[in-house]
Amino acid sequence: MGRPPRRVADLPLSDLPGSRRRSLGRGLLGAVLVALMLSSAVGGAATSAPATSTPSAVSPAGSPTDGNGSEPPENGSSVPRIASTVPNPVATQDRGERVTVALPETAPSDEVRLTDGQATVRVPWRDGGRVVLTPDPDVVDADAVGRDGTEGSDTDRGTRVLDASGLALANDGERLELRVANRTVDVLRYGDAPEGERLVVPAPTRSGTGSPAQTDEGEATWVPVGLDPRPVVATGAAPVTAFVLPDAPDPPVTTLRAADRRILLAGYTFGSERVADALVDAERRGVDVRVLVEGGPVGGMTARQARLLDRLAAAGVEVRAVGGERARVEFHHPKYAVVDGRALVLTENWKPAGTGGRDSRGWGVRIDSEAFAAELASVFDHDAGWHDAVPWERFRAGRSFASEPAANGSFAGDRDPERLRAESVRLLTAPGNAGDALVAELDGATRRVAVLQPTLGGPDQRLVRAAVAAARRGVEVRILLSSAWYAVDDNRKLAERLNARADREDLPLTVRLARGGDRFGKVHAKGLLVDDTVVVGSVNWNDNSLSDNREVAVALDGPPAGYFADAFAADWRRGATPGRGDGLPLSLVGAAAVAAVGALVVARRTVSFADGEGERFEEWRT
Repeated sequence: MGRPPRRVADLPLSDLPGSRRRSLGRGLLGAVLVALMLSSAVGGAATSAPATSTPSAVSPAGSPTDGNGSEPPENGSSVPRIASTVPNPVATQDRGERVTVALPETAPSDEVRLTDGQATVRVPWRDGGRVVLTPDPDVVDADAVGRDGTEGSDTDRGTRVLDASGLALANDGERLELRVANRTVDVLRYGDAPEGERLVVPAPTRSGTGSPAQTDEGEATWVPVGLDPRPVVATGAAPVTAFVLPDAPDPPVTTLRAADRRILLAGYTFGSERVADALVDAERRGVDVRVLVEGGPVGGMTARQARLLDRLAAAGVEVRAVGGERARVEFHHPKYAVVDGRALVLTENWKPAGTGGRDSRGWGVRIDSEAFAAELASVFDHDAGWHDAVPWERFRAGRSFASEPAANGSFAGDRDPERLRAESVRLLTAPGNAGDALVAELDGATRRVAVLQPTLGGPDQRLVRAAVAAARRGVEVRILLSSAWYAVDDNRKLAERLNARADREDLPLTVRLARGGDRFGKVHAKGLLVDDTVVVGSVNWNDNSLSDNREVAVALDGPPAGYFADAFAADWRRGATPGRGDGLPLSLVGAAAVAAVGALVVARRTVSFADGEGERFEEWRT
């Protein structure tokens, strides 16, 4: 209470109470959104407010702006709208509560005001852009609130933070009304507001039919403050290099070694000596090297990872770990790197078992595209630029780390990398767009769907449902899952269930379990083939991955799909089909059982584990 106020963006993690667990998939959590956009034409000349912030922009409720007149909205971008609100910030007495209004490029015909029924706030227009109205401008940072839910052209003209003394947003529900003169042009109504989150309202699409434009409550979402869900971004055709692991472990490290200007490396875990060597060498050459990793991976951060991150930081590399009670995502789970004007997108972690080629079946692609690299760099900057991305030296202070041996397998993979041209490249991210984008791909399938995943989130998971729906349309659907000892039992049961459904309904759908043999250790890839499109990245087929984790994937059209289709087909031929007289050989099931029983005998503790860090399994650590 006696502490001086601080800017919201500067609050340390220790000052931000609450659970890190959050779900963007819960919709409005009781909030009811009504966006009525009941305006007639409001373009034209206006006497606008001064460009500078005013000491106060409030008038008592009951002023002439309380008129109830309403007319249909006009087409275009000339109607102001409520873009977002933060009613319940993580701060004493809700300091920093705010409403963001998106203003049109064309000056409204009269003064714009916002009212909550008790106070009315003037919204001064100045060349459009965003206006953040708050009773606490001293603790609200314009840069920090720049992601408060506006999108498209709204964000191009900057953000102004204005004093709105008298505005008080109720945590248990409020009705906000935006008016131009006596015309109501937008209404936002919400219920209980979750702490530390903002209600993001998408820009409406006006039909021009004269009917009120109403936004469904499902079209607005509570998201953590500081998280900016992105749309799918298409960056055009590009040369790419496609490769699979463990067959081709060189493309990731050779790409890093070739850096001239910058390396932005993002991962879930980091345990590769080879990659660390490449990053240190690049830093010494004057390359700007930044690393962002998950601070609380399932099972804990290993001593090997801590040692390597210590080495990077000592060499001058900027290293940050995502974590804390108010982290914006459940897990920072992507696997990518931006290297100058190229980008690597992987399914595998930066460690020997993954990019080192010592265990996991994985897919990867290098995209030679300045435009795609720029988009992925913006994701990195967004994720590394908030208070939950903690400098490594501060993050590691006082922590202990688990001891775990590095994978050291050797495999006979013979699939070489291939240089190809993608006809189209699209960046997918979660939270935000990946779930809908993958469902749309599956819904559009006409010939084939091939899925390579460690596990599935169950027969009713939305992507699984979309795959089954494709099979019901006559599309051939093949799903290949891991037979690693910790996943084999659940995967076998799910495969039997889906195969039985396919048999009952006579669907062209088959689920198999992979048998790596001398080719790879376990399936860790997250790959999808739909007709002539391939999706490669970190997205697991479970709801946590789609709604709670930071995930990155790339969708490629054209020849790259053929490369990965051939790789999938080779693994598919070696797989087993539970429920159709072709189950896993007894030697493999027996080995898994012996491993599990043996671990039980010597186990000291259990941790929640996820292959792909999505669906949980119990892994015994010795």
